[in-house]
Amino acid sequence: MMTRFRFLTAGESHGRGLTVILEGVPASLPLDEEYIARDLRRRQAGYGRSPRMGIEQDRAEILSGVRHGLTIGSPITLLIWNRDWENWKGTMSVSPPEQEIQPLTRPRPGHADLAGVTKYGLEDIRPILERSSARETAARVAAGAVARRFVEEFGIEIHSHTLAIGGQWADLEGPVDWQQVEQSPVRCADAEAGKSMIAAIDEAISTGDTVGGVFEVMATGVPVGLGSHVHWDRRLDGRIAQTMMSIPSVKGVEIGVGFGLANLKGSQAHDLLEVSHKPPYCWRHATNRAGGIEGGISNGEPIVVRAVVKPIPTLGQPLDSVDLATKAKVKAHFERSDVCAVPAAGVIGEAMLAIVLADAILEKFGGDNLKETRRNYRSYLRSIR
Repeated sequence: MMTRFRFLTAGESHGRGLTVILEGVPASLPLDEEYIARDLRRRQAGYGRSPRMGIEQDRAEILSGVRHGLTIGSPITLLIWNRDWENWKGTMSVSPPEQEIQPLTRPRPGHADLAGVTKYGLEDIRPILERSSARETAARVAAGAVARRFVEEFGIEIHSHTLAIGGQWADLEGPVDWQQVEQSPVRCADAEAGKSMIAAIDEAISTGDTVGGVFEVMATGVPVGLGSHVHWDRRLDGRIAQTMMSIPSVKGVEIGVGFGLANLKGSQAHDLLEVSHKPPYCWRHATNRAGGIEGGISNGEPIVVRAVVKPIPTLGQPLDSVDLATKAKVKAHFERSDVCAVPAAGVIGEAMLAIVLADAILEKFGGDNLKETRRNYRSYLRSIR
């Protein structure tokens, strides 16, 4: 639960646009639209995306909360227009349509369609499809860019890369080459594995299928002491896991070695402490199996999070379904969709991790102005050295 850095998104996939309202950003943080646009462009890229990415040119307009390039401490409003709305004016009209719109009644297995219309008592899947669409994540990435800009002031850097797509895994040893990641069509640091991932996507395209995979997000420069062990909802790992699981199609999350710890003994699983002569601490961890978090608190090592992205359930060869109106066996509704969204999901994961860390920094250090937050941060670092 975020109580200091909070955000709310609104808008439908084919509506006029997406809106974000952020609260809690201290005054005097440098922020401009181009900085936010960079991450929005990264979200739109990636091999296997839908044709819609060629239509939209996502850019967030700052409508409030910023003056002369600096935040002013009040809520920030961001607006992302949907260019494709021009083709959906009738279907997504706010006013009653002049002509009858044929309802969608063939739910797609794996989507929110069936559960959504049942929960809200609707007879048309369209309202559920529009809001549950991953298009909403453009708004999250915009919010995450603001959070990223904030945590950068404290030396925190956040990156992501693709570990697997369609059963093809990257083989990595040593530090990740982030420049290679950004140049890769699938955001993979292993060039040869990247080729295999592209081949898996191509095969899925040719058969009307989809593929999922795994992405990893890393945050470096995170200080010791973010989060807390004292309440369940203040544990940093729990907060991170919840936000990652909220990303559409993510069905599993692990921090550090994660599920791999199940195969280890206690003597093998934990990160030993060593003396360090490198600032800011007099100690270091010999390994990072915990992924930078122990007892719900950041421990000074890089935070490492991995998430499993299921294959997108909108298939070119639609799955079997049942028509909600006629009760007849039918093929599920098909609408333009990605074949693989794992590279984009990694960028969304960066945004969600940035949002959690921004909230945790404000929880720990407070401050209504960036200078105040930084002063408290520096004082804390001096106290623990």
